[in-house]
Amino acid sequence: MRRLDYFFMTKKVALFLLVTLGFCVELKAQDPQFTQFYANPTYLNPAFAGTARCPRICLNYRNQWPNLSGTYVTYSASYDQHFDALAGGIGILVTTDDQARGTLKTTTASFMYSYLLPVNREFSLKMGLQATYFQKTLDRTKLNFGDMIDPRRGFVWNTNEVIPSQTKHNADFSAGILGYSKRYFFGFAANHITQPDEGLLGVSKLPAKFTIHGGAIIELEKGGASYLSPNILFQQQQKFTQLNLGIYYVKGAFVAGLWYRNSDAVIALVGLQTKNFKVGYSYDVTISKLAGNTAGSHEVSLQLQFECKPKRKKYRTISCPSF
Repeated sequence: MRRLDYFFMTKKVALFLLVTLGFCVELKAQDPQFTQFYANPTYLNPAFAGTARCPRICLNYRNQWPNLSGTYVTYSASYDQHFDALAGGIGILVTTDDQARGTLKTTTASFMYSYLLPVNREFSLKMGLQATYFQKTLDRTKLNFGDMIDPRRGFVWNTNEVIPSQTKHNADFSAGILGYSKRYFFGFAANHITQPDEGLLGVSKLPAKFTIHGGAIIELEKGGASYLSPNILFQQQQKFTQLNLGIYYVKGAFVAGLWYRNSDAVIALVGLQTKNFKVGYSYDVTISKLAGNTAGSHEVSLQLQFECKPKRKKYRTISCPSF
C-alpha cells in the first residue's frame, strides 16, 4: 500500500510539473482573468485610462479553483487619471499571479497613456498604448521530483533534475481603442503585440491576446437611478477563445450581475456603489467537467474615486458598468 501511495504521489508531481512548466517547451501560457471586467478597466483595455477623469484607484483579488492543491491567486492594483495638459489619461497597473502557492509567480508593472478624441457632441474615442515590464519566477524549493523519493522515508533526497533558469523578465506592449456615448460603449484591445519570450526552459513566446467588448445602458428610470446594461466580451489568445454574455441591474447604490462564459461557468455578482466608493463580490460556478472539484472562483473588487479640481472644459466620462 505504501508503494502504491508513492506511485500516485509521483503521478501528481508529474502532472503538476506538466501544468506548471509545460508551456515553457511547447505549450503557451494564458493571461490570468478577472470576471469583474469593468472593476479592473485598465487591465481589460488600456484605453480606459483616465475615463473617470478624476483620480481612481482599483484593487482586485481573485482566487480561482480554491479546492485544488495548486490554487491560482491573482492580485491587481491600478491608478489612473485624466490630465487636460496631456489631452488624455495616464494609468499605472501592477499585477501578481501566484500559481501553486508561490511555486510559479508572475509580476507585471505597466504604464499606459490614452488620448481623448471628442468626435462630436455625443460620441468620443479614446486610444491607448501600454508598456509593461514583467518578471516570472520559479521557486525550485517547492518542486518535487521522482528521484527525491525514498521508499520508506518519503521526499528526502536531492534531485538531479536541472532547471536552467528560475527567473525570466522582459518587456511587453499593448494597445486599445474605446468608443462611447451616454447610451452605448465598445472597445478593442490587443495585448502582447510583440509576443515577448517568457520561457524558463527555452524560448516560449507569450501569444497575443485580442479582446472585443461592448454594451449598452437601458434606463429604467429617468436620470439613470435605475438601469439595465447588457454586455458582451470576446477574447482570443492563440487557439483559445472565450465568449462572455452578461447583464447588470443597477438600482441606486445596489448592483447585481449575471454572466455566462461559454460552457465553462455561470457568474453571479453583487456590489454596492456610491460617488466615491465601490465594492463588489462575484462567484464563478463551474459548469464544465471540473464541476464539483474546483469550488468555483471567488473575486473581490474595490474602487476608490477621488475628487479633483473643477474641470475647465466639458469632459465626457464613460457610462458603463462598474463591475
